[in-house]
Amino acid sequence: MSQMNVNIQELNEKIKQESSFVDLINLEMSKVIIGQKHLLEGLLVGLLSDGHILLEGVPGLAKTLAINTLATTIEAKFSRIQFTPDLLPADLIGTMIYSQKKEEFQVKKGPIFANFILADEINRSPAKVQSALLEAMQEKHVTIGSETFDLPKPFLVMATQNPIEQEGTYPLPEAQMDRFMLKIVLDYPQKNEELGIMRENLEVEFPTANKVLKPENIMKAREVVKEVYMDEKIENYILDIVFSTRYADKYNLPEFKNMISYGSSPRASINLAKAAKTYAFIKRRGYVIPEDVRAVCYDVMRHRIGLTYEAEAENITSENIITEILNKVEVP
Repeated sequence: MSQMNVNIQELNEKIKQESSFVDLINLEMSKVIIGQKHLLEGLLVGLLSDGHILLEGVPGLAKTLAINTLATTIEAKFSRIQFTPDLLPADLIGTMIYSQKKEEFQVKKGPIFANFILADEINRSPAKVQSALLEAMQEKHVTIGSETFDLPKPFLVMATQNPIEQEGTYPLPEAQMDRFMLKIVLDYPQKNEELGIMRENLEVEFPTANKVLKPENIMKAREVVKEVYMDEKIENYILDIVFSTRYADKYNLPEFKNMISYGSSPRASINLAKAAKTYAFIKRRGYVIPEDVRAVCYDVMRHRIGLTYEAEAENITSENIITEILNKVEVP
């Protein structure tokens, strides 16, 4: 046991040193973005876990500004793609163009060849375009004509959807939502935060973030995140949370048996473990505690629980179910 303690201590020291850049990023981001702490944490969790993020929130909550600022701090390439009903997969991934000078077809790469992609209002474009983006997210490469091209590393997609307008939109199917590691729901800022935002926008010069990292620093940090220690008790805690969405009555939650149409997939367990490790890393700790799991649970799980008509009729949301699960499942 003492050997284990020594290792944990060493690991803790290592993680403390390796995660020092998190403070730098937070410092630069907070120059530009006031409030939205949860969004900034979510972006870091996605980035360091090699996962993609789905953001839901009304317009004007700094979604574009946040990912653009993050790209600036990491000296990475940023692309914003506005999804529209007439967008084609070629507008996203690129196409073959005939060059008269060389008398041959040449590849013209699309905006997806960047480190950070903001897929704005992903539910505005048809399934063909959505699936082209999701394929790139999953495979990390793109095929144009007969050639396959690797996407740059790190590669992070942040897709936004507007919850208020449903007319003329193409909702993401549940199976495709599962590809996103996190679904973050944004709320309006507090009154004092909005005062700061208003003042910031009336300044002579809008603040900008400085470059503090390079993409290779992120790739190195991802390897270190994998070293964060997770005890078997925490692993079982994660499994209990996920399994209780599938077998509610076995986990002392009989009231949800008719509320959940389908439970979370194994991707939920994988992503909950990854996100918990990353959250511990962001908090500069070398080991995962139950609070880390609880902190990321809503973002990882909310789009992975199917609700029945009964649940919708009673205004029960996936968040209500997650809250009840976290209250009932035994904490190690």
